[in-house]
Amino acid sequence: MITDTPVAAGRARRGQTLPLSEVFGPTFQGEGPFTGYRARFVRLGGCNLSCGAGAAPMVCDTEYTWNSAKFDLAVECPETRTTAILEHAGRISAPITVLTGGEPMTHQRKPAFTELLTGLRDLGQVHVETNGTIPPAADAHDLVDHFTVSPKLTNTGDPAGKRLKPRALAAFAAEAPGKAVFKFVVATPDELTEVDRLVDEYSIPHPAVWIMPEGRTAARVLACHRSLADAILTRGYNTTTRLHMLLWPEEDRGR
Repeated sequence: MITDTPVAAGRARRGQTLPLSEVFGPTFQGEGPFTGYRARFVRLGGCNLSCGAGAAPMVCDTEYTWNSAKFDLAVECPETRTTAILEHAGRISAPITVLTGGEPMTHQRKPAFTELLTGLRDLGQVHVETNGTIPPAADAHDLVDHFTVSPKLTNTGDPAGKRLKPRALAAFAAEAPGKAVFKFVVATPDELTEVDRLVDEYSIPHPAVWIMPEGRTAARVLACHRSLADAILTRGYNTTTRLHMLLWPEEDRGR
């Protein structure tokens, strides 16, 4: 149940800030096991990876949250008080808040991050979308209801040592499938072999594995998904589309 805004905002002390890209909703969660659920999104700036910044075939669709070579991050992700973030979020009616980025877990050691999570819990469930390189600290673990962990594959261009952190992946795998699931963005059936290796190496339960087709247009998402479907079924994995790309293909932000 949504509480009135002053309750949520009052949990945060004035002056605590985080780099904020956008707060939007209500919309539908477009990916993973909660696809189709009504949700509000809070998108923070900053990321510890650079997917697709070079010549990689897989390009990040939220570069404006971290790529200072292409965007003015002071404009795109200004430091914003947690009170203001919570006030905005509290005006959006939805049972779930999805905290995303960028990579939101890069901020988890900041007092403002704990304050934000605490205030968001007043509004309903809190879900975090993460690349799985940073294990959750105690406060984040306790205040988050669900983690969608999306380890990056070779197709993103980042070296394995940067995008795959064994301690973090093992920590999230220990929470699967109850509190965490793993979502892999895949462009071709051959890339599922790389997913298989990670699933085996970290003992990720198959019910916690979700395969999502790569694509930034409705046509590409559908074509890619069709090419992957049989191979996903054979492996016993789950699959998810990119619902927002199918419903609002011309709208990059706020959906």
